[in-house]
Formats: sequence, C-alpha cells, structure tokens
Amino acid sequence: MQFGMPTLIENRTLEENIALCSSMGLQFIELNMNFPEYQVEGLEQTDKLVRLAEEAGIYYTIHLDENLNIADFNRLVSEAYLETVRRTIHAAGTLLDLREQYGEPGRPLTLNMHMNHGIFITLPDRRVQMYERDFDRYMQSFADFRSRCEEWIGDRKILIVVENTDGFRDYEKKAIEHLLQSPKFGLTWDIGHSKACGEKDIPFLLEHQDRLAHFHIHDGSEHPPRNHLALGDGEIDLQARLKLAARRNATCVLETKTIEALKKSVCWLQNHW
Repeated sequence: MQFGMPTLIENRTLEENIALCSSMGLQFIELNMNFPEYQVEGLEQTDKLVRLAEEAGIYYTIHLDENLNIADFNRLVSEAYLETVRRTIHAAGTLLDLREQYGEPGRPLTLNMHMNHGIFITLPDRRVQMYERDFDRYMQSFADFRSRCEEWIGDRKILIVVENTDGFRDYEKKAIEHLLQSPKFGLTWDIGHSKACGEKDIPFLLEHQDRLAHFHIHDGSEHPPRNHLALGDGEIDLQARLKLAARRNATCVLETKTIEALKKSVCWLQNHW
C-alpha cells in the first residue's frame, strides 16, 4: 500500500510540495487541478514534472477539477470539460513511467474525479435536482463520457476513480454503476467526507468494494461534521479503513489541508500502522 500527500496551499510551487513529500518518506503527490499552477497546461509540462519527480524518487496521481461537469446542459461547457479530461489523460500517459519506477509496478495511475450534483430548483414543498428530472439526458452524457475515456485511455494503465463527497444522489449512483461497467473506471473512498455526512455512502461503497482503488485518508467527525483532520484527531475507525485499503492494495492520499496536520498524520501512521 502506497501513501502520498495532496497539493497543499501553503506550498506555492511544485518544488516545495516535492521537498515536503520526500522529507516525510511519502511516495507520491496528488496534483490538484483546482490550483492555477496545475491546470492542464501545467500538467502538459511533462519534462519538468518528470525531471523533478525523478530527482526525488516519487510519482504523481491527479485530482481533476472539482467543478468538472461533463453532463452540463450547455454543450459548450461540457465539451470544454471533456477536452480537459482528454488532455489530462494524455499528459498522465507520459507520467506512467514514474508510477512504474517509484510506485508499485502494474498498478494504474489514478485520475480522481467528483460527481457534480448539478443545479436544483426549490419549490414550496421540495427541491428538484435537474439531473434527476432530465435523467435520460444525464445518463446519455455519462455513456458518452465512458466511451470517450475508454478511447482516450486505450491500453494504458490509467484509471479514473470516482470519489464520494457529501453523499451520492440516487441518479449519481446509477451513472457511477454505468461507469464501473468499464475497466477504465474505479472508486475512491474519501473516509473523512464519508464520516462527515453520516456514512451514508458506505452501503454503496461496500457493495462495489472490489472497484476501490484509491483512498483519501483523513480523520473526521459526524457531530459536528468535520473532515480533513489529522489522523487521530477525529472519530473514524482508522484501522478498519486502512485494513480495507490494504486488502485493495490501494493508493492512499493523506488528505489534510495543512503541513502541520500532514506531519501529524505521518507520525500517527508510523506509530499505529
């Protein structure tokens, strides 16, 4: 099982993130496309990415933009997101050798993605999710997304993993199950998000645990809802989650938001795992 770190806002450069990763003995960095420096144009600077990673003996995974919305009703918008995914997959293909050299050979390089809930309309007695109302159109978008990603990935060892956030909607579960019919897709279990929303995603995640390939590991609590805590600072049964991650031979991002919390989490792992 491999442990890595997220892109941290306290570090302004890739070099700073790499230095921190290396100093703590972690094996990879999850490059976060919500940051301006890791937009697709930055990821396409693969010579620099490879050189710096080789110097430190690490590799990368990628976190796609949280705003990614491949089912947006505005096709100009959805096509822009699809093109972003295509170019990201292409860039990831040039980073695979790092994964083979410094990770576990044969395991895929993961591209983590969120499900975009879409907009909702508030009525006097209820809230209507537009993707639920226009479900057939929503599912067609995901069928197209799956087909395109299969073509873009080809035979390369790249896996797009869908992460839980604040509870999957029913229409999202159906879209995810459609994606999981393809070997190019898997699941991420974010254990902090799961705890903060009352563990409502656990039945779905365990039903599909054979597709779990990636974990976001951080502590959290349900009352009050908190996550991204250092390991040991919350209420999660961390041993149980780590044992499942180990059974799945998953990559695990210690997804804290500060350097201090990351260091504390690494220390917790050294003492308890």
